[in-house]
Amino acid sequence: MSELTIWTYDWVPEGPRGFVRDLRLRWACEEAGLAYEIKTVAFDDRATNHLDRQPFGQVPFIDDGAVQIFESGAGLLHLARRSERLMPRDPAGEAETTQWIMAALNSVEMVSVPWWFLEVTGAKENHLTGWLESRLAHIERVLGEREWLAADRFTAADLLMADVMRVAKLRAFGDRPATEAYVARITDRPAFHKAHADQLAHFAAGDAKRAAG
Repeated sequence: MSELTIWTYDWVPEGPRGFVRDLRLRWACEEAGLAYEIKTVAFDDRATNHLDRQPFGQVPFIDDGAVQIFESGAGLLHLARRSERLMPRDPAGEAETTQWIMAALNSVEMVSVPWWFLEVTGAKENHLTGWLESRLAHIERVLGEREWLAADRFTAADLLMADVMRVAKLRAFGDRPATEAYVARITDRPAFHKAHADQLAHFAAGDAKRAAG
């Protein structure tokens, strides 16, 4: 049995499948060759059933021996510190990787997720479009000048930025050729394909359990 456990929901509706953020931690473990197991909390009781582990009733959270962490970004940083495949050990490379992880979460996802939520609920004029367009334009400029975000190689920063960008509906904002090529390249890695397939299979198994009562 693995010492490392990633916690997620036992089931989610069709829409979020392939995007629930335990995917980031699964993907990181696959890239790093870290053994892990999946455990679950009940989706139907998510508002109250694991507040001692995640104060907002969300997933994922992880157990790694005596270490317990919630929030996908914090979990990703923890895993990156365990594996040089995810983050260099030299101070400059580590700092560069960390700053781009923070940028993915704070400069892009904090805009793209509220925009997406308002969009799917029908608020077409949601006043976030211009802000998101600006963020995407900055990323397009950066990715037009480099292959990787940090340390001249794949790191956890690329993993997270590509995952964030998968949700951003790039085509809704015109051509972003450098960003689109970057996301396609990063998400074509075998570790992503395995993590993605495993998450879909996990929630499909949840369908079967619910159908069986």
